[in-house]
Amino acid sequence: MRPAHLLLAVLVAAVWGVNFTVIEIGLGHFPPLLFSALRFLVAALPAVFLVGRPKVAWKWIVAVGLVLGVAEFGLLFVGMDAGMPAGLSSLVLQIQSVFTAGIAFAFLGERPTPVRLLGMAVALAGIGVAAADEGASGPLGAFALVIAAAACWGASNVIIRKASPPDALNFMVWVSTIPVVPLLALSLLTEGPSRDLAALRALDWQGAGTVVYVAWVTTVFGFGAWGWLLHRHPASTVAPFSLLVPVFGMTSAAAFLNEPVSALRWCAAALLVTGVALTSLPSRSPTHPHRPTHRRHVSPAGR
Repeated sequence: MRPAHLLLAVLVAAVWGVNFTVIEIGLGHFPPLLFSALRFLVAALPAVFLVGRPKVAWKWIVAVGLVLGVAEFGLLFVGMDAGMPAGLSSLVLQIQSVFTAGIAFAFLGERPTPVRLLGMAVALAGIGVAAADEGASGPLGAFALVIAAAACWGASNVIIRKASPPDALNFMVWVSTIPVVPLLALSLLTEGPSRDLAALRALDWQGAGTVVYVAWVTTVFGFGAWGWLLHRHPASTVAPFSLLVPVFGMTSAAAFLNEPVSALRWCAAALLVTGVALTSLPSRSPTHPHRPTHRRHVSPAGR
């Protein structure tokens, strides 16, 4: 990988890691479901008019929009609003790789290798340590919501694998059109129109900046750059950079939100990153010496 491409991969990981701190700031301005709806609305418009027509069937766009956009991000934003720290959220969400492997085995028949099974066990041990740390200092209910978000992310990864979108940016922009109405409806039902209107009326530059960041920087730039890298390098070369996401997530939360990082949390981070790294190792399968192997879409481990 060229130095410029390497720096781009690190930049994308940094953008996705800092995103959790930005979400935490944004939740001080918006109810969580309204904030999530605004994220997808701004990500979709005006980009949907610039990326061309969808390049996969609408059933895949709708499925990912509901599972990833409504369920995963809805649960993540609600969990963080309920007290889950930004840095810890960036770490715990990486357990999605374990859910991805488990769901792929159940529905696609993809049998995990012994190394991947070891990685899953190590990552689950990391979640156990993180839960013990959070149980001593924060609400376990919020922790459970982020775990549920990771499970939805794992399910969406399997759907994306089935869809095999040829253009990651085109796919994510069209996916962003789906969650807006369901999230707004859920926000009106559970958060209330008066709370939503109050948040919109009190909109200031900081609140608007958080929406722009999570929509354009994290989604449009992040996924666009990630897809660009995947088109130029093997997935096994690009994917490991996503392991930097919780590093940037925890350090940015400590720097900008003064979130403490305990010894237990560092231990959980070491176990989770190691487990995710093992789980993410590509399967070795024989290939014909004269036939090129095809790259599969790889969903990033943070955004």
